[in-house]
Amino acid sequence: MRWRVGGGPVGPALGWYAPGRGERESPLEFGGAVAFRVRGGRRCLGVFRGGRWTACPAGAAVAGRATRAQCEECARVDRAHSVAADTFADDPRPYRVYVAWFGPGLVKVGITGVARGGARLLEQGAVAYTWLGQGPLMAARRTEELLRTALGVPDRIPYARKRALRSRLPDAAERAAELAGLHRKAAALGGWPESLERLPCEAVDHGREFGLAGLGRFDGAGRVVDELTDGGVVAGTLVAAAGPDLHLEVGPGRGLVIDSRLMSGWRLVGVGDSETPEVTVPVREIPVVQGGLF
Repeated sequence: MRWRVGGGPVGPALGWYAPGRGERESPLEFGGAVAFRVRGGRRCLGVFRGGRWTACPAGAAVAGRATRAQCEECARVDRAHSVAADTFADDPRPYRVYVAWFGPGLVKVGITGVARGGARLLEQGAVAYTWLGQGPLMAARRTEELLRTALGVPDRIPYARKRALRSRLPDAAERAAELAGLHRKAAALGGWPESLERLPCEAVDHGREFGLAGLGRFDGAGRVVDELTDGGVVAGTLVAAAGPDLHLEVGPGRGLVIDSRLMSGWRLVGVGDSETPEVTVPVREIPVVQGGLF
């Protein structure tokens, strides 16, 4: 799954790829049906670099529960060329430091390329965020570490924890107020690199883009797909989407979440109109957790 940004409305879409056939995209709409059957085995997607896919040379199998559809070798190549690996200290592109909000007390700091805009925050499932500063990569990295340590917030939050809080969030005004408080604390800290430009607090909220209002129809947090299996079916009405998660209604008051990363590497086929599809893949209950980290 990917998030469409720029040149039109922001929204989720499925990206499809097949060797020799290139790529295509299927926009997803809230209120629309999501129904597919899984076929065959799950295979490594290879590596995406320079605007094109390089197929996995081994055509390696990937475990059904893995959230990354890559074998160890392809994942190693990916990591070696990522910004997170800090292998491009002389990267001339500007970066921004942000603080992202996922639930009461559940926040993180991070960096993203200026050219990407807010796409990274959509991909992470950030319900709201604000920029903190902008500058060269290594200055942004140093600021990220400074803020993470001083504010006592992580640089990574498991998707399972974000998912468990998503159905019972405070309103946008409370989200913005918590971000504003964090921004004030960050701005008051000393030790920021001189090359990093500080940015004002401007909270961006994704409640509408994610369709979070639609989650109020469910009883509790619901269930989540554990893994996909050959021949299994996933079917429901899309009511919300956040980060890689698709929130489906599979019956009155019954919600089901599928982490779309589990879909990568499979061959998916449509469910026929003559069928009455039911979910036939392994699922589990989403645990109820407390919101605060501190």
